Amino acid sequence: MLKLPGEPCKLAAAIDAKFFDPDISDASAAWSPEMIWRGLRAFAWTLSWMIALGCAAWAFGALHYDFPVGKPIVGWAFAAAIIAAIVFLHGAVRKLGAAFLAFALVLTWWLTLKPSNNGNWQPDVAELAWADINGDEFTFHNVRNCDYRTDTDYTPHWETRTVWLSQIAGIDLAIDYWGSPWIAHPIVSFQFADAPPLCFSIETRKTVGQTYSTIGGLYRQYALIYLVADERDVIRLRTNYRDEDIYLYHLTAPPNRARERFLEYVHSLNALRSEPRWYNAITTNCTTSIRSQHPSKERMPWDWRILLNGKGDELLYRDGGLVTGGVPFAELKARSLIDTRARAANDSPDFSKMIREGLPYALPSNASRR
Repeated sequence: MLKLPGEPCKLAAAIDAKFFDPDISDASAAWSPEMIWRGLRAFAWTLSWMIALGCAAWAFGALHYDFPVGKPIVGWAFAAAIIAAIVFLHGAVRKLGAAFLAFALVLTWWLTLKPSNNGNWQPDVAELAWADINGDEFTFHNVRNCDYRTDTDYTPHWETRTVWLSQIAGIDLAIDYWGSPWIAHPIVSFQFADAPPLCFSIETRKTVGQTYSTIGGLYRQYALIYLVADERDVIRLRTNYRDEDIYLYHLTAPPNRARERFLEYVHSLNALRSEPRWYNAITTNCTTSIRSQHPSKERMPWDWRILLNGKGDELLYRDGGLVTGGVPFAELKARSLIDTRARAANDSPDFSKMIREGLPYALPSNASRR
C-alpha cells in the first residue's frame, strides 16, 4: 500500500498560497514606484492629447468664423493637416508637437484681429452713444428711441438727453428671456427724480446681414456696444415685438451706490468710443462686462450663475440685492413679469410708470436727496 507523506503536499500548499492567501508582497509590487510612474505618464499623455485636440478644435473654429477669405476651405484644410500630422508623423511627441504648433500659429494670427468702430452697421446699432460730463451734468448723445412697427421694421431715432448725477434715485434691472430659462439678457435702468429712466444694454454690434451665433460669439465676429436707450425702446422692443419675457426688479442699492454704478457705465461707454472692443460670449458678454467694470474689490464673487445668467435673479435675491416686498422668490418673480403691462402701455408716454404697477416698491419723491 502506498503511504502518503506525513506533511502536506508541497504543490497543494503552493496553490493555496497563490489563490487563497493574501500576498502582501504582490500588493506592494502593484504600487511600486515603477507602476506609479507608468500611471502618471499615461495620465499626462491622455491629458496632453485632450488639450491638444481641444486647442485644434478652437483653431478650426477661429479659421472657420474669422478668417477673412475662404473660411470653410481654410478651416477644413487646417483640420486635414492636423489629421495628416497625427497619422503620418512618427513618434507621439512629434504628433503632439505638431498639433500645438498649429494651434499657436492660428492663435498668433487671431490675436492680431482688431475691432473697429467703422463698419456697415445695422441701423439699430449704427450710432455709438457717448456722454459729455460737466460736473453734475451728463449729456448723452445718440440715445436710441426707435419707432417700431415690427422687430425688423422700424425708424431709428437718436436723441440727446441731459441728466444730473445728483438726481439718480435708484436702479432697476430688467431680465429678458428669449428662449432658455438658463440664459437671459440684463438691461440696467437708472431712475431719476426729475427725468425719465435711462437704460444701458450691453449688446453685439452687428453689420448689415449678420445674425447672432452663439458659437460665433466665442470668436471675433461682433464688436461690443453699450446702447443707451429709452425704456420704450429696449424693453418694449422685446415684450411687444419679439414676444420675449421680461422680469423687472428694483435693486436695493441706495442712491449713492447707484451713482457709482452709473459712473462705471459712463466711463465704459466713453472708453468704447476711442478703444473699441470685441464681444465674447463668455469673457466679454452682457453680464461679465457689468462685473468687470466694477472696481476689483467690489466685484461679486464668481458664481456659475454669472455665465448661466438666467438664474442671476435668484443669485441677487439670495444675496439681498433685490427689493422683495417680503415675499418668496417664486412669488416675486411672478409679480415681476411685465409683458402684459408693457403690451397694454405700448406707446403711452406713461410706459415706464405703467410697467411698474404692482411691483413691490415705489420710488420716494425725495429719493435723490437720501
